Amino acid sequence: MQICKVKNYQELSRKAANLIAAQITLKPDSVLGLATGSSPIGTYDRLVEMYQDGDLDFSQITTVNLDEYKGLPGSHEQSYRYFMNTHLFHRVNISYDNTHVPDGTETDSEKCCQAYNELIHRVGPADIQLLGLGHDGHIGFNEPSDHFEDETHCVDLTETTIQANKRFFASEEDVPRQAYTMGIGTIMRCHKLLVLVSGKDKAAILKQVIQGPVTPEVPGSILQFHPDCTIIADEAALSEMDL
Repeated sequence: MQICKVKNYQELSRKAANLIAAQITLKPDSVLGLATGSSPIGTYDRLVEMYQDGDLDFSQITTVNLDEYKGLPGSHEQSYRYFMNTHLFHRVNISYDNTHVPDGTETDSEKCCQAYNELIHRVGPADIQLLGLGHDGHIGFNEPSDHFEDETHCVDLTETTIQANKRFFASEEDVPRQAYTMGIGTIMRCHKLLVLVSGKDKAAILKQVIQGPVTPEVPGSILQFHPDCTIIADEAALSEMDL
């Protein structure tokens, strides 16, 4: 596990975009594992700028996203498909057919998860997987548990996650209570992991992830075992560690 300390969110976004751009340049048909949330927005903006400047070509890229809310169609403004279309896919020359997000409209959880697992087996594992970190240590929507899930599964969102996400919805009642997410095993099989962590509110959990015991009660702690994991964190997020 490598820790890259940066000054602020802007520098974090630049560093992350440069690493992803290097992957695309070295392997134009890369499989990119992508994430949603506030952490990667700056990274996506920077990648779009590089594309607009003629420095990046997404035409051969395939993407697989970590997760999606169960019950939300891709047209819903808070769905993760909508997020990815808005922040990246519709702004670069990627083939839409090569962008993949779990189907939030599929009510049969087993069917949805099996289909996404088969897709990942066919195109993956990702050459580089982008990750954020939840306040309770979740990666993707892999919430604290008594075990590590291997592949795509339907998860009941914790109260911590619901509270963190309610700001995006009209009311707390509108926040979905379930989501489809890649499993920990799928994430750990990716060739490279790139974790973005910003803000003092993530400092305590980041310390647990990096220095605490590996436990499914802190899902992100499993990253200690990945052979090629880089955490890019700003000074605020690392404020509880002596780095």
